[in-house]
Amino acid sequence: MSVLATLVTAAQPVPVPAPPAPAATITQPPISYPAIMPILIILGAACVGVLFEAFLPRHNRIAAQLVLSVLAILVAGWRLLSYADEMPETGTITLGRALAVDKPTLVLWATLLVLTIGALILMADRTVERGGYFVADAAVRPGTVQDRAQAGRGEMQTEVFPLALFALGGMMVFCAANDLLTMFIALEVLSLPLYLMCGLARRRRLLSQEAAVKYFLLGAFASAFFLYGLALLYGYAGSVQLSDIANAAAGTNRSETLLFGGLGLLVVGLLFKGSVGPFHTWTPDVYQGAPTPVTAFMGACTKIAAFGGILRVLSVGFGTTSWEWRGVLWGVAIASMVIGAVLGLTQTDVKRMVAYSSVAHAGFLLIGAIVLKPAGLSATLFYLVTYGFTTLATFGVIGLVRNADGEATHLSQWAGLAKRSPLVAGTMAFLLLALAGIPLTSGFVGKFVVFQAALSDGMAPLVVVAVLASAVAAFFYLRVIVLMYFSQPAEDGPTVTIPNLWTTGVLTVCVLVTLFLGIAPSLVLDWTSSGVFALQ
Repeated sequence: MSVLATLVTAAQPVPVPAPPAPAATITQPPISYPAIMPILIILGAACVGVLFEAFLPRHNRIAAQLVLSVLAILVAGWRLLSYADEMPETGTITLGRALAVDKPTLVLWATLLVLTIGALILMADRTVERGGYFVADAAVRPGTVQDRAQAGRGEMQTEVFPLALFALGGMMVFCAANDLLTMFIALEVLSLPLYLMCGLARRRRLLSQEAAVKYFLLGAFASAFFLYGLALLYGYAGSVQLSDIANAAAGTNRSETLLFGGLGLLVVGLLFKGSVGPFHTWTPDVYQGAPTPVTAFMGACTKIAAFGGILRVLSVGFGTTSWEWRGVLWGVAIASMVIGAVLGLTQTDVKRMVAYSSVAHAGFLLIGAIVLKPAGLSATLFYLVTYGFTTLATFGVIGLVRNADGEATHLSQWAGLAKRSPLVAGTMAFLLLALAGIPLTSGFVGKFVVFQAALSDGMAPLVVVAVLASAVAAFFYLRVIVLMYFSQPAEDGPTVTIPNLWTTGVLTVCVLVTLFLGIAPSLVLDWTSSGVFALQ
C-alpha cells in the first residue's frame, strides 16, 4: 500500500506557481515648479534658519536670521512676479490638484510677502525695547530672580524668524489649497509657530504665556471642527477636492445632511482663524498678551490667509449651494460687526480695542466673501490689502508708547500724547481714521467697494447694518483721538521711544500706502479684479 500511494502521489501534476503580479505603476503627478517656487523658497529658508539656530554663535544669529528671512522673501517675490507674466489666464492646478495658483492667489501671496517683511523688521527692532521685544531665555520661569535678570539682557530668542517663515509658508499654502486636506495641513503649519511666538514676550511674561495657551487650546478645538467637517464632506462627495465637492452637490440626489453638516463644521474652523464673531473669543486676549510685532503679524497676515481660504472654499466648493448657506453667513456677519463695534466701546486697553476692531472688520470682509461674484472677490481682496497695511502700522505705533513697565496700552496713559509727541499722535490718529473708514483713507475705499458689491448682489439690509456698525465703531476710534489731543498729559505719563531707521521706514511706507489707496485706489483695484479662481 505504501508503494501504491507513492506511485499515485508521484503521478499527480505538480502545481505551477502563478506568475507574479505586475508591479503597480505609480504615476508622478505633474508639478509646475515655477508656480510653487515662492512657497519652496520660504519653507527652504525656514529650514536653513533652524540650522542657523543650531550652529551659529548666539551673538551673530539675529543679523543672520534677519538677512536670511528678508532675502528669502525678496527672492520669493521676484519669482512670483516672474511667474505672473507667464501664468495661464485660467491659472495653474499643480501638485496632484492640491494647489491652485491663479491671479487671486498671486495677489494674496504678494500682499503676505510685503507685510511679512515689515513684521520681521518690527520683530528685529532692539531700540524700542532694550534687547528686543522677545525674551532672552524662554525656559526661565516668569517672576523668578533669573527672569528679572534676563529681562535686562541685550539678547532675544531669534527662533522667531524661522517660526515666522514657517507661518508665512503655511499661509501661502492655505491661500492656494485646492483640497481640504491640504488646507488642513497648511492651517496647522501656520498656526503652530504662532502659538509659540505669542508666548515669547520679554515683558509681562505671564500674560504672554496665558495668551499662547488660550490660542493653542481654542485653536485645537477649531482644528477639530475643521477636520470633522472635512470627514463629513469626504463621506458625502467621496473626495476632498473642492471642485469634486461642488460637482457632487450640483449633480446628485443623495441626502444633503453630510454636505451641510460638514460645511457648517468646516466654516467654524475657518471663521475662528479669521477672528469672525462669535468665533473670536481668542482674539482680545491673544492680541493683548502677545509681543506687539507678533500681534501685528497676526492681525495683518493671518486675516489675509484666513479670508483667502474662506473665499476659495465658498466660491469653488460651495458656490452652487449658496442659496442654502448664505442666510446663515448673513447672521454671522451681522453678529461679528455688532460684537466688534459694541464691545470695542467698553475697552480700556488699546490693543484689546484694536482686537475688537478686527472682529468688526472681519464682519465687513465676510460681506464681500459671500457675494460670490467677481465684484465681491475683487472688493474683498482690496479690503484685505488695505486692512493689512493699516493694521501693521497701527500696532507698530502702539509699541512706541512706553513707560517703565513696558508698553503703555491703557487708554488713560495716552492722554495728551499729542503734546509729548505730535508726530506719533498724528500718525496714530490717521491710522484710526483709516480703520474707521473716513474718506481720503484706504479704509473708506475698502468699505465702499465691499458695500457696493453687496448692493449689486441684493444685500441692501446687510449693508445698512454694516453702515450702522461702522458709525458705532467710529466712536471708540475718535475717543482715542480726543484723548490724545484734548486731554492734559499726566506728569508721570509714558514717553515715546524713537525707533531705528528700519522700523521708521516700515511705519512710513504703511502710512503712505494707506493714504495712497484712499486717494488713488484704481491701480490696486485693477490688480485685484484681474482674475478669478481656477476651477478644476
